Amino acid sequence: MGRNTRKRRTPLATKAIAASAALALGGGGLIWANFYASAHESNNQSWGGNQTKAATAQVATISCPDVGQKLTNVPNQARQGVAMELANLDKQITEAYSRLASTRQSQTNDPSFVQNAIVGPLKEKRAATIDRIRIDIQRVGGSFDNSLKQLAACTTQTANQTTAGGQQQNGGQQQNTGGQQQNGGQQQNGGQQQNGGQQQAGGQQQNIGGQAGNGPVAADFVDITKVAANVQGKPVRGNNASTGTFTTRCGVNANKNHNTDNVIVAPGVANGAHHLHDYVGNQKVNAFSSNQTFLQGGTSCQNRNDLSSYYWPVVRVQDGTQDFDQNKDGGGKEGNVGKILTPVSAQIKYVGSPASKVVAMPQFLRIITGDAKTTTNGLANANAHWSCTGFENKVQLTSQYPICPQGSKVVRTFAFQSCWDGQNIDSANHRTHVAFADPASGVCGNGFKAIPQLTMRLVYNITPPTIQNGQVKNAYAVDGFPEQLHKPATDHDDFISVTTGGLANKIANCINNGQRCA
Repeated sequence: MGRNTRKRRTPLATKAIAASAALALGGGGLIWANFYASAHESNNQSWGGNQTKAATAQVATISCPDVGQKLTNVPNQARQGVAMELANLDKQITEAYSRLASTRQSQTNDPSFVQNAIVGPLKEKRAATIDRIRIDIQRVGGSFDNSLKQLAACTTQTANQTTAGGQQQNGGQQQNTGGQQQNGGQQQNGGQQQNGGQQQAGGQQQNIGGQAGNGPVAADFVDITKVAANVQGKPVRGNNASTGTFTTRCGVNANKNHNTDNVIVAPGVANGAHHLHDYVGNQKVNAFSSNQTFLQGGTSCQNRNDLSSYYWPVVRVQDGTQDFDQNKDGGGKEGNVGKILTPVSAQIKYVGSPASKVVAMPQFLRIITGDAKTTTNGLANANAHWSCTGFENKVQLTSQYPICPQGSKVVRTFAFQSCWDGQNIDSANHRTHVAFADPASGVCGNGFKAIPQLTMRLVYNITPPTIQNGQVKNAYAVDGFPEQLHKPATDHDDFISVTTGGLANKIANCINNGQRCA
């Protein structure tokens, strides 16, 4: 992998208010794209030495700048070491959040507790880790931006500052859809409160929500029948459009192939994701896998030449029950609790470009779509799509989970980046080597090439949650980093392209020839 200094095109990313541009993909109801943008976190509460308010007890989570997103020029020789240090940053935040959640009474009694005992020490640890990243990069002749040292400091967020994904509110303008955005809402201090709620100065419980006390809350859910249509038509196909599709059938992870690693972001680090993933396709993927082991991994796909890895955070229903990992890292020990749900169906389909032919995906291409840290990062890289069967061509949600009507199932869809820089199978921040096409025209910019767009549709049979007195009962949520509070906008999906027998070219040719292949 060579260096990559290109910045990923982020349509609408200059807007301060979250904007949706969702396009339906053909008759299957898959969503082509849903782009959200957000301002920098301006509502974070910074705790200084003169802070005396007893409202410390209202702190819901810790917000730390994402160092990894800023590292776009890491020499290949330094990437393994840098990845290990970035994983250390995630671990430090996880540990700090755990301390935050377990010291509510101390926070009530001492307004300076959060700063002195949690946020201050966290800054010192992060500063030392960022300096080790600098050393790793400079040791192999790379350049380090010293301004990254300023990312050591973390702030805190109250429950209201984490509202349904961070930025969206009722009545906000929805761009490029001709309608109003109504899938936001003010965060309520509701939720099913067990094990780890906050305490206010007066001794009353302030719920962060959820079975483990770290979300979701009532404001993270919406009755989909009450949301205005927000799905826009797809771009007009040009004369050179690639109109075919290629479907690969890889199952629903019925064999429960799970782990809490992430070999893309944290290679060589056990529990690098701090949450549990479903895996289909390649059956030999963990933090210690390599390109060579991928080729030996076997596959759950019917097409035995498809050794690609498709993995995503599990969905759990928080009905008071526990699963196999209730006492394990990445599971109950880190706030991911409840019964793990297996999708009732999982469709994996590659589609073409409305503007051009596609080139075959390169072997071992890595793509991450969405952002697991939108609660604190903001929504600039959010790419979550939540809907219900019967509503997919009308309503798609990013910052709320849908409550589906009777007889309707919950649907998660993913539409991956479909433009590739033509050189790199990965990049230092795992984003800049791929990009989204222009949402209006479907054209890849900045010298990027169109590749088959990976789309995924996961369907779940979930008993609809109920909201009573501002609290959600039997909530469902995706696994995530504990400090991200299980917000729906943190949904994301990961992919590593591994094929044999010329399958990558067959997929591209099928799409370019307008065929429907499987």
